[in-house]
Amino acid sequence: MKAAARELGYKKNQAAVELVKKQSNVIAAVVSSVKTNFAGQIIDGIQSEASKHGYNLIVVYSNSASAEEQRKALLTVIERPVMGILLLSIALSDDNLKMLKESDIPYCFLSMGFDDDRPFVSSDDMEIGYEATKFLIDKGHRKIGLAAIDKYPYTGRLRLAGYSKALNEANIVPDNSWIQSGDYSYTAGESAMKAYGKDTDLTGIVAASDMAAIGALNEARNLGLRVPDDLSIISIDGTEMCQIVQPQLTSVSQDFYKMGVVGVQRIEESVVNKTASKDHQQLIPVHIYERDSTK
Repeated sequence: MKAAARELGYKKNQAAVELVKKQSNVIAAVVSSVKTNFAGQIIDGIQSEASKHGYNLIVVYSNSASAEEQRKALLTVIERPVMGILLLSIALSDDNLKMLKESDIPYCFLSMGFDDDRPFVSSDDMEIGYEATKFLIDKGHRKIGLAAIDKYPYTGRLRLAGYSKALNEANIVPDNSWIQSGDYSYTAGESAMKAYGKDTDLTGIVAASDMAAIGALNEARNLGLRVPDDLSIISIDGTEMCQIVQPQLTSVSQDFYKMGVVGVQRIEESVVNKTASKDHQQLIPVHIYERDSTK
């Protein structure tokens, strides 16, 4: 029979096999179009852990700001047999979250935390804001900006809270102009630095992402400010971009690769145990790497 199948050029239809078995070996990753550069590290972690267990991976991109685009991306993966869904830095609308839950497919959010019972693997964003700010305070800085932060989603609120906590502990009262909102992008970092201006009295900046830090760094240079002599910059994320620019960026580094690995493990546990993992919300430790952009 197998010989005849080979002669006829038969190829196994994996989707049909999964349909018959009512199980799948495919994990879907829905990736936000957020303007940062860490998604690749998470995907690498997912791919590595998935391959180790014989799982396949499909990746679908979604415009994180559009509920309709989110819906299309979710339907793409929900309507095919997948064993689980990993959502990378994507804040679903209420309707789309409801659709995801009603699909009964195991899911886990990566690089984004929540204050409800949604499963996630992320960093402690309040700790990130706190440690970045405290690092500059310990260097002697008293006037510290927070650049390109989105103050309203959960991640931004926590980082802002950590920033405020560190300042409060040091008896520093921030001026409203120290906090410049943005979307974590390069242009948001540029815009923040333009708002601070060449005559800023800030001596340190916490940038909301590596891309925002690079935007602030380049604009500071355009304004004639020297980093770190006139202005220290610490970034959040710690991707390879920190080591490509000059001066190299001091960073609060997140372990995005591990987030991907743990995300796959959470999906597998949910499938095997038919229930959510006891550790369905997990925070991955962060580390500060001091480079050349701070003094």
